[in-house]
Amino acid sequence: MYSNLTTPIICLCLYLGAATLSLAEISLPAIFGDHMVLQREQINPVWGRATAGQAITVRIDGQQMTTAADLDGRWKLNLMPMPAGGPYTLEVSGQQTIRFTDVMVGEVWLCSGQSNMQWPLAQSDGADLEVLTATSSQLRMISIPEVGTQQAQEDFKGQWQLSDAKVAASFSAVGYHFGQRLQLALGVTVGLIDNAWGGSAVEAWIPREVLDAYPRYKEFLEVWDAQAAAYTDAKHAACVAQWEAWQAGEHEGEAPRWPTDLRYGQGRPANLYNGVLHPIIGYGMRGVIWYQGESNASRAKQYAHLFPLMISTWREQWQQGDFPFYWSQLADFTAELEGAQQESWWAELREAQTKTLDLPNTGQAVIIDCGEGRDIHPRNKRTVADRLVRHALAKTYEYDLACESPRFAELTLRDAGVEVRFEHVSSGGLYAFDVAAVKGFDLAGADGIFHWASAQIIGQDRIFVIHPEITEPTAVRFGWADNPVFNLFDRNGLPVTPFRTQVVSEISVDRTVVAP
Repeated sequence: MYSNLTTPIICLCLYLGAATLSLAEISLPAIFGDHMVLQREQINPVWGRATAGQAITVRIDGQQMTTAADLDGRWKLNLMPMPAGGPYTLEVSGQQTIRFTDVMVGEVWLCSGQSNMQWPLAQSDGADLEVLTATSSQLRMISIPEVGTQQAQEDFKGQWQLSDAKVAASFSAVGYHFGQRLQLALGVTVGLIDNAWGGSAVEAWIPREVLDAYPRYKEFLEVWDAQAAAYTDAKHAACVAQWEAWQAGEHEGEAPRWPTDLRYGQGRPANLYNGVLHPIIGYGMRGVIWYQGESNASRAKQYAHLFPLMISTWREQWQQGDFPFYWSQLADFTAELEGAQQESWWAELREAQTKTLDLPNTGQAVIIDCGEGRDIHPRNKRTVADRLVRHALAKTYEYDLACESPRFAELTLRDAGVEVRFEHVSSGGLYAFDVAAVKGFDLAGADGIFHWASAQIIGQDRIFVIHPEITEPTAVRFGWADNPVFNLFDRNGLPVTPFRTQVVSEISVDRTVVAP
């Protein structure tokens, strides 16, 4: 009799004890862990969950900060700025203690965007040589899994890792090359966070409440909501079955749509903000490098508003001021044309990206010479990273280094042609690569039709453009095509930024309906 009663009582006590211990446990999101890098010389927030009211103490290198979990069990505190150094142990104590070891203080950058940022080192030019030399304890990486959701996530599955052949091979090639250059130049540990997702649209990186605040997106969001509501599990299963049948049939006939569940995919507004950005918002970092735009190429008017809106929103959410934000402009893609391309989605998207330079503390890497006409994923990622790191080294770390591609400044009509002046031209001046004749300019007259034009360098920062049949030019463009034929650079090898002086016609519209 006694033993029969004792067994359930003991079990109940063990259960209650375990439950109490579980409630008391401290937890931190995966962005905190062994081998992590904290941002030097600025405040580093640390946060997590614990039992409501529990006192939390964080210690590192002589610092000791204390706070308490709120009624929802959330806690957060700030570590005071530290110089570069380490390794340290970060200790988080409450009713139990968590220790993170081999913590370094250095430079932290977020690598974000779509597939060209996500593209791994192992599939890029020179991968065999790069992975052979990738081992370094001073370069550390963490990747965030693809999670698309309308509910803001607090955590993710991932861990900080030291760079070696295996880790670097699967990491973002642009991010790896960028971080490696920084580490060599600065001589401090560099931490890279990769949350890029191939095929992502810019609206997926913006909170829903921010988009809801703009009437121009009302119909756009309503369409998305209706499509998501209509896309059931059964419909997704049918799409998967159709795709698998096509594969099993040795790809006969037209390929069906890739079976992406649009409810949880990388195109739905706010999905990526919630799934792969929200868990790390506030983590101490220096800035962001970004490579995205292909998925918005047909909607440049929207992008001209959405892209700066996204940057401004991230900065507001991070509460770290106007942190550096540097992006890659779209590379060249599709076939080169014999004559002037009258309209171009990609050129208009590049223009929207250039306009975003109006935001403070930004920079653009022009890469219209780095693409591949038949592949939207060019393998030359080192050049892209080098042009991005020029902005970081020159603007963020104040090295005397050229970083800006020459940009259109002003136009003067003369001698039946046009004189174009550029700004941001380095001391070596403009340079026509390969041949002396300058390629890449076209002119339009009163009829608005563009024709390839002759051009020549007439000064360090000036080009004269003329066409024998256009005596009264109304507009001039440079590099205005999906895949422009051009050869104008500065002496640092930075290509001139594509531009147009007048909107004669355009095909991008502020679309409200987009098929996911």
